Amino acid sequence: MPAQQRATETYELILEVAAQLLADVGIERLSTNMVCEKAGLTPPALYRYFPNKYALLCELGQRLMQRQNELIPKWITPEALAGSVEDLEQALAGLLLDTYRVTNETTGGVWILRALHAVPTVQKVRLESHGKVTEEQSGVLVAAFPQVPPEELLLVGRIAVDMIYAGVELLFDAPLEPQAVAQVVAAMVASQLAKLRGGVAPASHP
Repeated sequence: MPAQQRATETYELILEVAAQLLADVGIERLSTNMVCEKAGLTPPALYRYFPNKYALLCELGQRLMQRQNELIPKWITPEALAGSVEDLEQALAGLLLDTYRVTNETTGGVWILRALHAVPTVQKVRLESHGKVTEEQSGVLVAAFPQVPPEELLLVGRIAVDMIYAGVELLFDAPLEPQAVAQVVAAMVASQLAKLRGGVAPASHP
């Protein structure tokens, strides 16, 4: 057990140091040698856990996306999907802003986000995560839109996931007001979901 605890502590130290260096120097300059020096480890000790910097980026990416994905059930609820278009827009905007907040609060979050989009070996983490989220949410969508073919709901769900994610990326890349961006993206997604209802949205809840 002590050996396992030390291994866990070393693993977490490596990730903590890598995230901080990523925030300080960015993707291109980050190296395993820098991580070793900062963490007080030899290269063989680090390579026991991570063979290269891309393995580090993949793990950091998986952890960030897990934190982001945990927000989805909080906002995209059966009640939000069954409510008015305004209810749904509010939920979608809240999800985008919450995802932006979590990413911004994560050490090296913006660089992890960029790696997930731009680094080929890390992109698969984002793509697999988005696919998994879409599958997990498909049951909620099917219950809310029983008249719509499931394959169409999967397509709409996947596009919605990527649109929200793109909105978060945009907030890190351009000096735009977060609430305004969230409202536009939310309105676009909500309008498509309203269309699935045949253009007739249910009344607002009292």
